Amino acid sequence: MATNPRAVSRPVDPLLLERWSPRAFDGSAMPQEDLDTLFDAARWAPSASNYQPWRFLYAHRDSADWQRFLDLLVPGNSVWAKQASVLMMVLSDTLTSAPGSDEVKPSHSHSFDAGAAWLALALQATRMGYHTHAMAGVDFDRARTELTVPDRFRLEAAVAIGRQADKGILPDHLQAREMPSGRKPIEDFAFAGNFRD
Repeated sequence: MATNPRAVSRPVDPLLLERWSPRAFDGSAMPQEDLDTLFDAARWAPSASNYQPWRFLYAHRDSADWQRFLDLLVPGNSVWAKQASVLMMVLSDTLTSAPGSDEVKPSHSHSFDAGAAWLALALQATRMGYHTHAMAGVDFDRARTELTVPDRFRLEAAVAIGRQADKGILPDHLQAREMPSGRKPIEDFAFAGNFRD
């Protein structure tokens, strides 16, 4: 019998283990109210000086923008993401200003903060019976132009959101990968003191 790749030896909240990134989505519509709940969860993510640098651009399936968003993904992602309910781009503002100040300066933590907002959104989606799959397989230069993203914003990732379907809808080469993945042991990435490789 295979070992569960998501088995833990410490009291990790089950929600973190339930969140994974499937590729098989059922193509059902997602109500705007549900999507807005995900955005509401994202806005409570921690943020340096409460600047909240994240931005989300999105398209519902069968909307006027759907094909434009789908066409921004590399073919290896669009082949399965076409069955999602929503496609979203996660952006972060690379510039910041202190509360009450008009002085703009580079932000050190814009990607970090946007990642925190993305995780809050993904966990909320899991709690509501949806799944999310973030991907870097995007034509980012084309996305910047197509979606009129200002230079000061970094395009971080695309995300497919929807309800999970049977893996049988996927091409054969993706069906074998359609399962939650494991993670490195803690001792491979957490060190007391100095950096180690």
